[in-house]
Amino acid sequence: MADRIYLDWNATAPLRPEARAAVIAAMDAAVGNPSSVHAEGRAARRLVEQARERVAALVGAESRNVVFTSGGTEANMMALTPALQISGSTARFDRLMLSSIEHASVRTGGSFSAHQVEEIPVTAEGALDIWALERRLGKLQQQAVRPLVSIMAANNETGVIQPIKAAAALVHAAGGVLHVDAVQVFGRVPFDINEAGADLVTVSAHKLGGPQGIGALIRRSDALHLAEPLLKGGGQERGARAGTENVAGISGFGAAAISAGATMAADGERMRRVRDRLEAGLAKGPTIVFSQNAERLPNTSLFAAPGLRAETALINLDLDGFAVSSGSACSSGKVTASHVLAAMRVPEKLSSGAIRVSIGSSTREKEIDLFLEAWMKLLAELSKRNRGLAA
Repeated sequence: MADRIYLDWNATAPLRPEARAAVIAAMDAAVGNPSSVHAEGRAARRLVEQARERVAALVGAESRNVVFTSGGTEANMMALTPALQISGSTARFDRLMLSSIEHASVRTGGSFSAHQVEEIPVTAEGALDIWALERRLGKLQQQAVRPLVSIMAANNETGVIQPIKAAAALVHAAGGVLHVDAVQVFGRVPFDINEAGADLVTVSAHKLGGPQGIGALIRRSDALHLAEPLLKGGGQERGARAGTENVAGISGFGAAAISAGATMAADGERMRRVRDRLEAGLAKGPTIVFSQNAERLPNTSLFAAPGLRAETALINLDLDGFAVSSGSACSSGKVTASHVLAAMRVPEKLSSGAIRVSIGSSTREKEIDLFLEAWMKLLAELSKRNRGLAA
């Protein structure tokens, strides 16, 4: 379909030219298995290790602490385990604590049983309630319960950036370990694993313009090990994840990381200006922008108009040539109620109409102006229908 306007970058960012070139080059040249000792195997291994260094550099980590996975979901599942080794000793974690706005893959609890999982509330703006976390950690410490805590760096629906550094200090003081799902911030805003104090970090390639189907779990220290790997078998990824590495995907991931790092600052400023233009236009109609007063990603807006349901909006906007989302992109194409807005205590009548626009480095102001025209047309039709029903 011609003249489509893509405004769903938080779901998947378009493939960067550098990543595409790296994938093709790897598929053409890397014929060997990276675990093989012959020349072809060593060539494939070089591509994997080069990409590992590039991905690690974007979060200030050591390359040896990067474990490649099939994506963010697998990396989250790997991290959420009661069995971790710290400095050679196995440590059992009795509780998984997570914020009430986490991604669906974290909300499943990983290898923890349901009774071991508890949620920490968020504020009305969608930021972690740091005082609630502090109180709960204090009680667990008194009970000699060791927690694994999982908090996303920025929410995929609202874009709200979470207080990771403050949370890390509390978690470590309570003897716990902090996992951070950094999928939405990786390559978009600066995130340093050491400065943040995160022990385990999840990242994904396709959110920053790399290929789909490749991600990584990154450790801050090599003293931390997964005692029970999710995938067992061969000794790939230093024993942390069995299975032949996806050389082409990993190469594309590395290329995307380099490209994103080089343009992050400029892209961020440009996206913020375009996002602000969108929200200024939305303010001209009966539209509510969620979390507008919180620190957010520069590219994300979540909003709703009273009386307009998300299904109706998505269908009409799609027919008009706009790709947007009703929130998370991980519901198999279904439009479902947002657990994020529910956690923020937004009334269901309003949250059921929430639409997410997430832009990227190539989004133009003209595209936003066209979207605003389509949105205002929708609101005008809604108003006309309501007047007809009232007559």
